[in-house]
Amino acid sequence: MSWFRTLDPIWQALAAGMFTWGLTAVGAALVFGLVNVHRKMFDAMLGFAGGVMLAASYWSLLAPSIEVAAEQGWPSWFPAAVGFLGGGAFLYVLDRILPHLHRGLPMESAEGMKTAWQRSVLLIIAITLHNIPEGLAVGVSFGGTASGLESTSYGSAVALAIGIGLQNVPEGIAVAVPLRAEGMSRVKAFMIGQASAMVEPIAAVVGAAVISVSAPVLPFALSFAAGAMVYVVVEELIPETQQQGNEDLATLFLMIGFTVMMILDVALG
Repeated sequence: MSWFRTLDPIWQALAAGMFTWGLTAVGAALVFGLVNVHRKMFDAMLGFAGGVMLAASYWSLLAPSIEVAAEQGWPSWFPAAVGFLGGGAFLYVLDRILPHLHRGLPMESAEGMKTAWQRSVLLIIAITLHNIPEGLAVGVSFGGTASGLESTSYGSAVALAIGIGLQNVPEGIAVAVPLRAEGMSRVKAFMIGQASAMVEPIAAVVGAAVISVSAPVLPFALSFAAGAMVYVVVEELIPETQQQGNEDLATLFLMIGFTVMMILDVALG
């Protein structure tokens, strides 16, 4: 893979975003074989995804943000604090403005501005909101590798892409199979499942491009992505795993996901 390392960071980010999208499609494709997902497995998968995102938020994003800030001459805490809160605020605003519907809820529970859009469209928007931070995180990480700073590394960016890709497989399953169980056709459930991550390559390119144009924003961008991912985990994933009495199982898999991502980042970064 030495050829990949020589690519421009924007192309690396695009390829990594396509990789994470592709693994979502792999998970969603299991709808052609599975009839349903047991609720315990569903909550375990969401817990694992949340653990990966939480670990990535610190090991791949916040910690490098603090180190990059110090190298650039900022107070080490300032970009991390501002970016982290900004990322959460960004997702909060999108959550309030864009009409969307979370999985398993009736149309009456749709959030954001009122609209007559179909249920499938609202579901795609909800899942897209979830995936924007993941794409941004991957793009910012690869964009940071061109900065020449010691605290950014190609290995860490690759580890983040692998981690996000791994947790996208169960996410694809968790989106597509329940839709099939609701009566949606397998093809349509698959299309919605894989479409949930289409935004990741786009967000990855945007993140890498921003860093390429203005390297000083790197510590802010890293922590911004971290704040957005933590917002998604706390606002959506964790509450969703607490509804059917599987709290302990979901927590266990969250810790497993956290550990897997931590190992990837430390081993490769």
